[in-house]
Amino acid sequence: MRAIRVASAALLGATALTFSAPAAVAKADTSITPFGFSVLPSTIAAGGQVALLLERNHGGCRGSATVTSAVLDTVIIPPHKSYATAIVDWDARPGAVYRVTFTCDGVSGSTSVTIAGSRPDGPTPMPLHPDRGVHAGQGGSSIAGFDLKELGMGAALITGSIGAAYYFSRRRTDEDDA
Repeated sequence: MRAIRVASAALLGATALTFSAPAAVAKADTSITPFGFSVLPSTIAAGGQVALLLERNHGGCRGSATVTSAVLDTVIIPPHKSYATAIVDWDARPGAVYRVTFTCDGVSGSTSVTIAGSRPDGPTPMPLHPDRGVHAGQGGSSIAGFDLKELGMGAALITGSIGAAYYFSRRRTDEDDA
């Protein structure tokens, strides 16, 4: 009986570890850089406008970034900016996938852009301010609107559940031995 509990706990731990893999492993691109980058939209018609986004949040790219591709003109993103726009060449082949390479501070990473089958009717919609992050509140801080009574009740509930689990696990062990 004890072996089943140990195996269940090990399986649960391995599953939790598997689902908490870093985002860099889950990313479809094979190049891992100290900075993030993307092309929006990733599927575009020939002649459309794309946004070239560079994530400078964690200091992985401090200088100018150069973006190159066979389907785009070379674009340089200055150190104080996080994005630029570019026009896809009109002679890009529909259905083709082109590599877009971001180079900053001597480190390169690449992603792809797919050419759609038709020409755009008008301008491609772009994010309004991609260099600004969202204000998502206080995050995981324990002071995010909780008072001392709520924190105390939460701690009491957690302590009680751990105590009850310990009590029942010890009680079953004593019954198994008898």
